[in-house]
Amino acid sequence: MNATRTVVTTEVGIVGGGPAGLMLSHLLAKAGIDNIVVEKRDHETIRTTHRAGILEHGSVSLLTESGVDTRVLNEGHRHDGIDLRFGGESHRIDFRDLVGESVWLYPQNEVFVDLAASRERDGGDVRYSVCDTEVLDITTDTPKIRFAESDGRPVEIRCRILVGADGSQSICRKAIPGDVRTDHFIEYPFAWFGILTEAPPSAPELIYARSDYGFALISQRNESVQRMYFQCDPSEDASTWSEDRIWDELQRRVDGPDGFELQRGPIFEQMVLPFRSYVCEPMRHGNLFLAGDAGHTVPPTGAKGLNLALADVRVLFRALDSFFSTGSSDLLDAYSDTALQRVWKAQNFSYWMTSMLHTREDATPFENKRALGELAAVVGSRYGQQYLAEAYTGRPDR
Repeated sequence: MNATRTVVTTEVGIVGGGPAGLMLSHLLAKAGIDNIVVEKRDHETIRTTHRAGILEHGSVSLLTESGVDTRVLNEGHRHDGIDLRFGGESHRIDFRDLVGESVWLYPQNEVFVDLAASRERDGGDVRYSVCDTEVLDITTDTPKIRFAESDGRPVEIRCRILVGADGSQSICRKAIPGDVRTDHFIEYPFAWFGILTEAPPSAPELIYARSDYGFALISQRNESVQRMYFQCDPSEDASTWSEDRIWDELQRRVDGPDGFELQRGPIFEQMVLPFRSYVCEPMRHGNLFLAGDAGHTVPPTGAKGLNLALADVRVLFRALDSFFSTGSSDLLDAYSDTALQRVWKAQNFSYWMTSMLHTREDATPFENKRALGELAAVVGSRYGQQYLAEAYTGRPDR
């Protein structure tokens, strides 16, 4: 005999317990709006999944001013600029001078740790390790989430608003009929070969390098662990590369007359990350709203992924707060259009950075020279640098 399904009710049901889902849950709870989060992964898996993290100033403010935690300020690393390196020379983009803002290097899994601790501290209802999740009745006044708890007990959540913050493989997005949504996407002809290495920083800030051999990003995780990437073929098998081969490949992409040398150390993780840009339009269907990677993904070149997710949450929270406090659905009705304005700006910036810094095997000499001319135009103009700095550090809400 099948177990009886337990029915629980709440105002907002959230599918996805990553940073977007937990941040929305936190903000709603602070406003007195009851909510439940369900997540298929367990806490430890999310905590130990290493993902890079560059936080815009607005994302940092959202974490600190909403009462999540100030650990990002104490343990994160404030970066006041980046280097664009091409022709073997580095050119610093000074964010503080150009736009008066900075970014913070703070891994995404640490953002999760802070948010998860905040929800536990405040008595939030977050259910990890669920399975068989499905969403139903999304166009009715009582959308539902059905799933099995970690012990197998079947549960149904009945809510007034359903939020899909369940990542790029979102079941919530797939619940929007194909004749209602438009899927915009492009595949890039390259990927990133990424490593984590036990080594001190090679530079105080991130280096974005374009060379005749392809792109490289020299990044950091903390004082003793560095993260680096170089452009590769999407079919590359990371496991076949020796440490010496990886270091030689990275070094030749940053070589120059200044004699810049990478700090080397043991490599303890290596992987290939494919590139894809995607946008779902609209980001709302009935009483289902998408946020974060469920609604859009960007290549990591512009450091927009997590920041876009938190920007979605900020907009969606304001709309939900207005709806539950006043009964007005005006901001909810505008949510998709409002979020997508920022999403498409971020898509443009990420595509621009990616195209300008990466090389293509089929590129003509003209195209390669043109890209170098574009980089020279950016670093040679204060206005060009300001555009990059504003987009990278985070445009203000408009």
